[in-house]
Amino acid sequence: MKVIHLISGGDSGGAKTHVLSLLQHLNQTITAQLVCFRDGPFADEARAMGIPTEIMGRNNIPRLRRQLTAYIKDGGYQLIHCHGSRANMVGALLRNTTGLPVVSTVHSDYKLDYMGRPLSHLTFGTINAYALRRLDYHIGVSDAMVDLLISRGFAADRFYAIYNGIDFTPAPEQGDRLAYLRSLGADVDEDSVVVGIAARLNPVKDMSTLIRGFAAGYRECPRLRLVIAGDGEEREKLGSLAKELGVENQVTFAGWISGGMDRFYAALDINALTSLSETFPYALTEGARFHLATVATAVGGIPYLIDPGVNGYLFQPGDWEALGRHLASMGKDDGLRKRMGEKLYEKASTKFSIQKTVDTQLHIYSEILRRHARPKAERDGVVICGAYGRGNTGDDAILEAILQEMRSIDPDMPVTVLSKNPQSTRLTYRVQSLSRTNFFGWFRAMRHARLYINGGGSLIQDVTSRRSLWFYLFNIWAAKRAGCPVQMYGCGIGPVLRESLRKHAASILNANVDVITLREPDSLEELKAMGVTKPEILLTADPALTLQPAVDDETDSILLRAGIPPHGKYICFALRDWKGFDMKAPLFGKAAKYAYDTYGLTPVFFSVERHLDPAACRKAASGLEIPHYFLDNAGSAGTIIGALSRMDAVVSMRLHALIFAAGRGTPLAGVVYDPKVSSFLRYIGQDIFTDLEALTEESLCSMIDRAVAQGAADQTSAVEHLRGMAQKNADVAQRLMQL
Repeated sequence: MKVIHLISGGDSGGAKTHVLSLLQHLNQTITAQLVCFRDGPFADEARAMGIPTEIMGRNNIPRLRRQLTAYIKDGGYQLIHCHGSRANMVGALLRNTTGLPVVSTVHSDYKLDYMGRPLSHLTFGTINAYALRRLDYHIGVSDAMVDLLISRGFAADRFYAIYNGIDFTPAPEQGDRLAYLRSLGADVDEDSVVVGIAARLNPVKDMSTLIRGFAAGYRECPRLRLVIAGDGEEREKLGSLAKELGVENQVTFAGWISGGMDRFYAALDINALTSLSETFPYALTEGARFHLATVATAVGGIPYLIDPGVNGYLFQPGDWEALGRHLASMGKDDGLRKRMGEKLYEKASTKFSIQKTVDTQLHIYSEILRRHARPKAERDGVVICGAYGRGNTGDDAILEAILQEMRSIDPDMPVTVLSKNPQSTRLTYRVQSLSRTNFFGWFRAMRHARLYINGGGSLIQDVTSRRSLWFYLFNIWAAKRAGCPVQMYGCGIGPVLRESLRKHAASILNANVDVITLREPDSLEELKAMGVTKPEILLTADPALTLQPAVDDETDSILLRAGIPPHGKYICFALRDWKGFDMKAPLFGKAAKYAYDTYGLTPVFFSVERHLDPAACRKAASGLEIPHYFLDNAGSAGTIIGALSRMDAVVSMRLHALIFAAGRGTPLAGVVYDPKVSSFLRYIGQDIFTDLEALTEESLCSMIDRAVAQGAADQTSAVEHLRGMAQKNADVAQRLMQL
């Protein structure tokens, strides 16, 4: 593989480190040619690192375009990779003359690159913003940067994320720690816990918050000391603030550290970062290399490294009080610091090493070249429509599962999702998404798609809304008019209560659907009763059964954020508001107390629909005097599955809480507000459920007794069988697309 990298050659800081370390390691596997538009220290350092480097520095852009075009064609390069505004402009010009794919790594927010320089912002900034949108693909240095650009209208399915990686080879012994710190001017002894930061002293790094937070932490833990490595325009102001807060003797301004940073990080106990804005700072991975407990602001890509409460702490920018609490907590507990530091090293060395960065970059190149070589077809990809973008984790899990299965068929498949909140869907799943009200947009997408998927869940029903039933039936009709094969994908059917709607739905499904795959047998009976006979109908399983839990550290972090110790003994109540729930809500509180008194299980009230369920959970827990927790936001499907796997039993009205819990072998009991709940439980051979209307304190406690006594063994084999059946959903889609 031969890739040409374009860069101005005047870059510094993180972008410089990223490009040079990446190219140095890429050249061990592929040919990565660097072209700078000026000579100087950047190019000199590249040559010293063994990176093949050329200088093409003319300001005559048409001539430079011709020169680079010839150079690229003569050299047999396959891909153009740009870094920075001038390279982006040149890359945009080379797209047509070379016919090669052009990708740009976006190292920072292009809207802020020329802050304080209005003329440069107006000229170079405007050209860069235009050029970026002319390029084929983009790489953001962190998922947060990718999200930022997608939110500005860049194509969601043409973005990749990469993280700054470092070499985690263990550093040699760095010598006497106390002597080094004292040489910097720090007042330390053997008992001192040293907090450090390496950063410029300018407003974006928000050192005022660091000093205020340190002062608050010092009042709680006098062992703390702070060493600041760096200089800048705020030096005098920050010194005055430290004196004002009475910590001038505990805060050391060390200035710029010469001779490398290894000795600095080796001397610290806690690494800190208080920036208002970041992409993915090297300072944190450098600290992780030295097994440092870390506290940082939750900005940019930092939350992808720090799992709060597990390998460090996060706080909101400017919240010096939270920073102070975290510093005091770590300062007082040597064991906590050590555990967090080891966990951070474990994660960073696995996911954020330079080799991981290089492997990710090579994967991105391979995918871009594969996509670029993909034959152009009149029809390609799928359109997926369902109850998405509403904040319901169950529906979003169905979408996540369908997308995984489509990508297993064809990793480059174009996907368009109809969503109530297309912006959220684009950001979460990195697919094209259209508003459900954008009729012309989604009909145009259908005319170019190979398949229309009516995407899981119980969409064909009129209990929650007649309008939604009309909407989904109209979509199915429109997809067939647009020439798409139509699949209803791992879905539930009904209930459709109104006879006129039953007839109309049957007419639409018979005339326009090619294949219906169903998640349980009751839906098959409902279709027969409605008179739906013409589509091919197959019994499969819910697509969400194929999803896997998040890694343990991510699950631990989700629980810790809610104040829940990760490895306790718990019973989960996943509730929702429904007709008659207010009368039954106190029964769940009584059952929670029963489970606590009888089995030592602490209740966790769990929200699947994060906007609606918390109110139902609090009604149930009203007046509860035993220890209990609320998990109002368990994150994505992966962390929800992980959290449910930590429960000793699950009592649920929510179908997907039952599906996720069953998939992990967690004992469960269902409270049926809708036939889909009992249908699923019967499908896995589970009979521990009762209707909401018939629920009593005695029946609920009895179900808890049976679930705890039964354990997971009876349902595990049934769920494994259903996982295998769920694969048939994707098999049908592949057949309909003839891939």
